[in-house]
Amino acid sequence: MTPVKVIAVNRKARFDYTVDETCECGIELLGTEIKSVRDGKISFPDAWAEAVNGEVWLNSFFISENPFSSIFNHDPLRKKRLLLHKQEIKRLTRKVEEKGYTLVPLSFYFKNGRVKVELGVCKGKKLYDKRAVIRDKDIKRDMEREFRNRNS
Repeated sequence: MTPVKVIAVNRKARFDYTVDETCECGIELLGTEIKSVRDGKISFPDAWAEAVNGEVWLNSFFISENPFSSIFNHDPLRKKRLLLHKQEIKRLTRKVEEKGYTLVPLSFYFKNGRVKVELGVCKGKKLYDKRAVIRDKDIKRDMEREFRNRNS
């Protein structure tokens, strides 16, 4: 078992999308980007990935600039290439070409000292699905509260 240190989790993605399948992939980063990621200075609420010419690129993934680096700092919003095998890229491309599917990063973590991305093949939820999830959470929370009050 390899040690995994979670950097960030996209909880909004699990609320806005139904996740059909996930895959682990590496990400190509620059040196100053790695320093910022280690400090946890990332933001990706609206991030998404796309397959272009046999490569998968991550868009709208913000890594803030490292304040201790020199003038050779990175562009915070540049596209980052995701590292996958060719067969995985082909499979993801076929899935995304289906109507309504998109690639969304679900979490970022360190595994063996390398940054990994959990990429999900997701389909957008309708508004009534989101309401049902909220309603179910409220009911479950109320039931747990009642159970705790009865036991004490």
